[in-house]
Amino acid sequence: MLEELRAAIAEANKVLETSGLVRLTWGNVSGIDRDRGIFGIKPSGVPYADLEAAHIVLVDLEGKQVEGELNPSSDTKTHLELYRAFPGIGGVTHTHSVYATMFSQAGCEVPCLGTTHADHFHGAVPVCRALTLEEVEEDYEANTGKAIVERFAGIDPMAMPAVLQLHHAPFTWGKNAMDSVKNSIALETCAQMALGTFQLRPECAAIPDHILNKHYLRKHGPDAYYGQR
Repeated sequence: MLEELRAAIAEANKVLETSGLVRLTWGNVSGIDRDRGIFGIKPSGVPYADLEAAHIVLVDLEGKQVEGELNPSSDTKTHLELYRAFPGIGGVTHTHSVYATMFSQAGCEVPCLGTTHADHFHGAVPVCRALTLEEVEEDYEANTGKAIVERFAGIDPMAMPAVLQLHHAPFTWGKNAMDSVKNSIALETCAQMALGTFQLRPECAAIPDHILNKHYLRKHGPDAYYGQR
């Protein structure tokens, strides 16, 4: 079932390692077929080098595993909550990439200091609160997703396809599985750039709104003109 989707998800997961985003098995990617209401996700703990399309586990939007012999990622319920709440997304990536995780652990937004960031994220990447003891004990992974959705009240998830969870790590999403990985690569690069910028100039201010908007909107939205049609 959904062989093309599973192949695309397997390929996207492999890019986590080859891009340098993850160590060990600290990350996972999923992708969804919206017409069928089924998403595929990396199986838990399987090394990226060993991952094959047939290993991808299929789950429906009720959280039921519908195909696959392996256990799905431990973060499956978080992905599920995001797919339920953000109907425009087609893929989700979770990593513990070094620089973005530094910002997550510190509880600091990744500020938009320049045009590299503005090309991908329409403003500062927000921080999501930590879970309470009760939320962790009740259903840690599902409540992680719910906390992210709570943080995005009033925020367009398509214009801000990333979040940092306090004490945890980043999540990104996109049009499909590979697009969500590309947003993780962009987030990690922007976090590294921001940290370096503050080392050079601690008082550095955010990019002016008119430059932020120009760079974001020339790549996104109905009037975008970057790239080929």
